[in-house]
Amino acid sequence: MSESMLNMYISFAGIIFMFVSIGLILLSRHKLKGLLAMITAIMAYLFLFVGGIIIFYIVFSGPTG
Repeated sequence: MSESMLNMYISFAGIIFMFVSIGLILLSRHKLKGLLAMITAIMAYLFLFVGGIIIFYIVFSGPTG
């Protein structure tokens, strides 16, 4: 597998993490209460942070080819 294909799959993982974080944030704010909402929100923000780091890495790693 080439480096370009690997970067594509890694960026897909970052995008999926971003979508999961959006869903978890909405779930924790609108449907859950108390401790469960706080745990879900913490997980959501962790997914958001990891997804952001992945996307940051892919964007600033430069072109591959």
